[in-house]
Amino acid sequence: MKKVILFDMDDTLYDEYTYVKSGFRAVAHYLSPILKVEAEDLFVWMWHRLEIDGRGAIFDDLLKEHGKFTKTLANTCVSVYRLHKPDIALFSEAENCLNELRSFPLYLVTDGNKIAQHHKVKSLGLYDIMKHCYITHRYGIKHAKPSPYCFLHIQRRERVSPANIVYIGDNPKKDFVGIKPLGFRTIRIRTGEYKDVEVPSEYEAELQIDSLVELKDALKKLWPSITF
Repeated sequence: MKKVILFDMDDTLYDEYTYVKSGFRAVAHYLSPILKVEAEDLFVWMWHRLEIDGRGAIFDDLLKEHGKFTKTLANTCVSVYRLHKPDIALFSEAENCLNELRSFPLYLVTDGNKIAQHHKVKSLGLYDIMKHCYITHRYGIKHAKPSPYCFLHIQRRERVSPANIVYIGDNPKKDFVGIKPLGFRTIRIRTGEYKDVEVPSEYEAELQIDSLVELKDALKKLWPSITF
């Protein structure tokens, strides 16, 4: 029976903080002539703020720091961030893994702003690798994970049972809880900001790995008859 392999994107196939850095640099270059401050200094301020306080109204706070805050300018910064061409790359192990699995139907299922996610997918070259890339917000935010909407769409498209579809993701708070009861197989990769998060069993994936280097062995555990 055919096996279908689905991937999350952020912190599963690449380091999401590289996207944040790329976006901050784009905003810094945009604001530099407006604030009359070197772009690198603005970038350093934003990155330091992120490291100390985490994500939040960083653009608002930066503009307030320089006495230039307006809601319009803050919103423009958000647009610059989302519309910029990201300087990001796949994890080396992700690139190798995807190449080794090319004989299988591969799909992407990712949440997030549909414009920003599109630019990430394009920059990572995933449109050329995946059979289809499902950016869930294109179908309405209500169909973002944990909704099984896009997963069921893939199931119908491939005409296989959920037991023959596996999803690899990093966020146990939402990646698996909506699809496990339907019979989809699940693998959690412990990377990124959710690496050490512990969740109740209904939220946890069937298997856990620390790197995509381990994925083929994990797939063998799920499907002993699988061949690569």
